[in-house]
Amino acid sequence: MGYRAAALALAVIALASAGCGASAQNQAPSTQAVQASFKDSPPRLASLHQQANQLLPGGTGAFSARLAELRGYPVVVNKWASWCGPCQSEFPAFQKAGVTYGRRVAFIGLNGKDQNGSAAAFLRRFPVTYPSYVDPGESIARSIQAATFYPLTIYFDRNGKQVFDHAGPYASASALERDIRRYALGTQ
Repeated sequence: MGYRAAALALAVIALASAGCGASAQNQAPSTQAVQASFKDSPPRLASLHQQANQLLPGGTGAFSARLAELRGYPVVVNKWASWCGPCQSEFPAFQKAGVTYGRRVAFIGLNGKDQNGSAAAFLRRFPVTYPSYVDPGESIARSIQAATFYPLTIYFDRNGKQVFDHAGPYASASALERDIRRYALGTQ
């Protein structure tokens, strides 16, 4: 009886794990769709698009300089890690949103507590149209009060003021887009 109970418990755990570990599907738009969407992008946003899918060094100084450079545009920062299952589940929504809103909103990734090789492999699996800053010790995350949750999305207005943060994964692309319209673009 103990063996059967243990086997049943393992079966339940395996089924539950399979659901939680269900692999997110890459939703990256085609190269043609990206090029069409970003044609004639404003120069400061085009500089982000030119660094698409790159892991950038530089720490807090480089990140803060980039935020300052982007004043005049709303900024959406998504903190993620390759080891974070919920990050994987929401990344396809960011793949879509980065293209849909990338001519009006600046997107920046923040890769925390991760190994560069693992993060690069993750970005090959889920390519995005914007760069991510590496933040292994979370110094950048602490500078913007984002060191607690994975994933975490922080919204900055056009003046560089932090206006909202969303802790945890977005359940759907429409939920992410709703927050982008509300907190980045100021529309409903």
